Amino acid sequence: MGTPDKNQSKGFLAAMTSGLSMFGNAMHRSVNGLLGYEGVEVINPEGGKDDAEEEAQRGRWKQEERDSYWKMMHKYIGSDVTSMVTLPVLIFEPMTMLQKMAELMEYSYLLDQADKCEDPYMRLVYASSWAISVYYAYQRTWKPFNPILGETYEMVNHGGITFIAEQVSHHPPMSAGHAENEHFTYDVTSKLKTKFLGNSLDVYPVGRTRVTLKRDNVVLDLVPPPTKVNNLIFGRTWVDSPGEMIMTNLTTEDKVVLYFQPCSWFGAGRYEVDGYVYNAAEEPKILMTGKWNESMSYQPCDMEGEPLPGSELKEVWHVADAPANDKFQYTYFAHKINSFDTAPRKLLASDSRLRPDRLALEKSDLSKAGAEKSSLEERQRAEKREREAKGHKFIPRWFDMTDEVTPTPWGDLEVYQYNGKYAEHRASLDGSDSIEEVDVQSIEFNPW
Repeated sequence: MGTPDKNQSKGFLAAMTSGLSMFGNAMHRSVNGLLGYEGVEVINPEGGKDDAEEEAQRGRWKQEERDSYWKMMHKYIGSDVTSMVTLPVLIFEPMTMLQKMAELMEYSYLLDQADKCEDPYMRLVYASSWAISVYYAYQRTWKPFNPILGETYEMVNHGGITFIAEQVSHHPPMSAGHAENEHFTYDVTSKLKTKFLGNSLDVYPVGRTRVTLKRDNVVLDLVPPPTKVNNLIFGRTWVDSPGEMIMTNLTTEDKVVLYFQPCSWFGAGRYEVDGYVYNAAEEPKILMTGKWNESMSYQPCDMEGEPLPGSELKEVWHVADAPANDKFQYTYFAHKINSFDTAPRKLLASDSRLRPDRLALEKSDLSKAGAEKSSLEERQRAEKREREAKGHKFIPRWFDMTDEVTPTPWGDLEVYQYNGKYAEHRASLDGSDSIEEVDVQSIEFNPW
């Protein structure tokens, strides 16, 4: 059967929605004309044909705030707004992008299972399910803080993992991360690219993610789908990730291709993920299906992609319980990585947890959070001016820039490599009995 045709693939569980597109477009135009903002798309992610006007009036913005924000932002339509726009703290969550990178470690046990597994195709089932698992957390509509240059995030006390991330570039904004336990290493260089479309934002993950399974030194490469944030200004903000995710075993050339179905006007297809694990000859071996906000399952298939007779669809991953009515839609794991319970001994002063704007927002003090955010950004600009005046170049502490430039579907990427110094730093601290225990919350944030 091969790779499902993108124009025909609506998922094993999805309903056909193409006949509704003309009606949906008409509803959009009607709402936009009513509001006076032509070209601003308003969608109800739960579906429904009679609530377009009501949906347009929903959201976290008051009417006067929406009008003011729209006037400020409409000139940026079509632009990459990753670092060029100062945003109000009202739309932020008390977490940085470096911490959000660490959320991929919640279901790290799937990588442990992939490393233990001898079946090369089941390895990809486990590993790709791990890559999908984070999308439940990524559906949050709040924006994380952009890390300050030199900012870091450390995580321990979860699955035997040591995790370190660092903001390695300010323009363009780039982060690098490394995680490791007895079963795998994880390395990522991330450079987000965005396109502001008025009432929505396209986010392209210009990055490189590599996972090495230690037992057999299997190297996996991940290319995630783009993400779309809908109804930024008008309507209920929601996130979708339509497109394909590809994970390739660089050692054997086996791969898994999974299609994230786009959400239609009536909600059909939302969350659904379908695809296959292929061998190096691009023959389907295992079909996978599920929802990225719920669970993933797999079943052996024949050369036509049909389930093998007598086989059963088996669940490989299921989302963990989450707090009800959480203010920022956090999972229990998000709260865990935002706490000092996952902080190592003698936390780096550059750690995201120590940011005063993040701490103030966590305590719901928006005024202080906004002032602290502005202060940090000004200190970053002042530090840059001083560095340039002295002819100095910023050099990351835990990652080295390589000569490698790797192509991605959305542009070339300069690759940063973990240099091993963090492991040496941690080993020196853990081996010392002379270091006094300190209250990590009393450490002053200082990425410089």
